[in-house]
Amino acid sequence: MLKLQTDLEGHVAYFGIVNNCVEEQGYHLGGSWDYYHGCFDHTLYREGAETIYIRIPFVVLDGELDRPEALIKFTTPFVIKHVVNLGLDSDESSLLDATGFSQFQAPLDTDGHIEDKSKWAHAGEVAVKKLFDCLSEQNYLQTS
Repeated sequence: MLKLQTDLEGHVAYFGIVNNCVEEQGYHLGGSWDYYHGCFDHTLYREGAETIYIRIPFVVLDGELDRPEALIKFTTPFVIKHVVNLGLDSDESSLLDATGFSQFQAPLDTDGHIEDKSKWAHAGEVAVKKLFDCLSEQNYLQTS
């Protein structure tokens, strides 16, 4: 994992209105959210079993995340690499995968080693800056 220093960290916005810029920049709400925190994920690179993401975490300051009026505060963005298993599982969940009842296999490595850290840190900073600029131009951000 590569932590990034960006201008987005510490800014506050309403969850419902940031979605325009989030989607426009290719981010989506990460799957491990709950009502009080979450993250926006964006794929920087994918080849074979390896995917490198930029992840922008946030906490909910007021309200609940499934509501557009939830007030969120952005925390430290980071770049992370996932390595997934492209083969077949050989345990009892294989039947679930084959029949379609289990949608995903667990990653082989959820925090894989990132080669050329400066390259991916820069790519992550550029991606976050594009999102920050979109949010700033729309006057969606407040300072905390």
